[in-house]
Amino acid sequence: MTARRLLASIHDVTPVHAERLDRLVPIVEAIVGPGRYALLVVPDFHRQGLLTGHPQFVRRLRGWADAGCEIFLHGFTHVDESRHAGVAARRKASRMTAGEGEFLGLSTREAEARIVEGRDMIEQSIGRPIAGFVAPAWLYGEDSLAALAAQNIRTIEDHFRVWNPQNSEVFARGPVVTYASRSRMRIASSILWSRLATVLLARASTVRLAVHPHDVDSPRLMREIARALGTFARSHQPATYADLASGRFS
Repeated sequence: MTARRLLASIHDVTPVHAERLDRLVPIVEAIVGPGRYALLVVPDFHRQGLLTGHPQFVRRLRGWADAGCEIFLHGFTHVDESRHAGVAARRKASRMTAGEGEFLGLSTREAEARIVEGRDMIEQSIGRPIAGFVAPAWLYGEDSLAALAAQNIRTIEDHFRVWNPQNSEVFARGPVVTYASRSRMRIASSILWSRLATVLLARASTVRLAVHPHDVDSPRLMREIARALGTFARSHQPATYADLASGRFS
């Protein structure tokens, strides 16, 4: 019988959120173990300064990578500055995220340029290849998917699957468990979904749970995150995306 996997990830890893990460990382690590979670790095979060302009944070990032954490490129600015063509794209951009679907409306050329620059910046910082790419808000346009395939990115994910954009091989299916902290209503709905998920996904072969630095601003949310992550960690073995893509456990 194949063991069940838990893929835990921390999004929006950037010097801008350094203090929140100081609080969030130890909570996740205490439950899943050192190096058993992914870090999604934004090279120039909201255009507030390049990652490389913060050498102390770069050293921390390299330390996490040395400890075994998978480092993903997570967009470049995390800000959607595109003019979207088509009703579906405009609806996604306005309803599924607060203006942060950076890779939803980019051209292939612009998406490739951001991927190349972001990947080079992170890889020079951590001294190893990135593990893959996750678009901000998990939103991709067709051009950005083509850019990822052209740049030999082999592991990406959205709300419902993890796959290889080069050949469309799907590594895992199922909804990601994540949280929203922008309002009381979003916090309440996130907690409800999280509690349902620990029941509905109890037998899923792969569970993904993603957290964000702003989650620590809500004690209610953090209590639920710790509960859900602990519940899943008892039924699913903390694993890496590389384990998933190769079909192995380490």
